[in-house]
Amino acid sequence: QVQVVESGGGLVQAGGSLRLSCVASGSIFSINDMGWYRQAPGKQRELVAVISNGGNTNYADSVKGRFTISRDNAKNTVYLQMNSLKPEETAVYYCNAETWDYSYWGKGTLVTVSS
Repeated sequence: QVQVVESGGGLVQAGGSLRLSCVASGSIFSINDMGWYRQAPGKQRELVAVISNGGNTNYADSVKGRFTISRDNAKNTVYLQMNSLKPEETAVYYCNAETWDYSYWGKGTLVTVSS
């Protein structure tokens, strides 16, 4: 079993920055990829960024150049640095941890970007 807990959401003005954190606990040795997803009101959950155990990253096209995902394996934590935020990126941001046989989700943290 793996548990993930997000933090760092809040209210920010358009063009501003936030850094989200996600701490994993439990059977952390079994975690492969960790990632961030978001779900805006009335929309489906979508991938924002993912990082492998080895540090390989993948980003949604819409966030490339503005968001950075990083991982501190010693702290069992993954971060999402978000710069130049846009109002349409208002959403609940979820942390995900993938093991070989299961996908674990946090409860999410709300990011609100005001115009």
